[in-house]
Amino acid sequence: MKLIIAIIKPSCLDAVIDAVAHAGASGLTVTEVRGYGRQKGKTEVYRGAEYEVRLVPKVRLEIAAPTVLVQGIIDAVAKAANTGKIGDGKVFVLDLESALRIRTGERDGDAIGE
Repeated sequence: MKLIIAIIKPSCLDAVIDAVAHAGASGLTVTEVRGYGRQKGKTEVYRGAEYEVRLVPKVRLEIAAPTVLVQGIIDAVAKAANTGKIGDGKVFVLDLESALRIRTGERDGDAIGE
């Protein structure tokens, strides 16, 4: 089991959700976050005044998946979130030691639909 964490642009969220579902993920969690990477924020103009936005709005997706589905999910996220511009995001994959479905008591692979 793996935990896939993807940080993407908010404008790509619907396309990424559809792509991840098509790749076989049984569920995901979405959180609105702010941060920066190589772009180090951006400069915007509001009512004639220029100001710096240091933390850019992003969306964080967390997807628990069986190991056999991980590469397909990563590829789906990368394809759907790619605009070719700076700030498209990152994907991280972590080992998931254990999972528990609270309602049924199912554990590990059974809890995430493996």
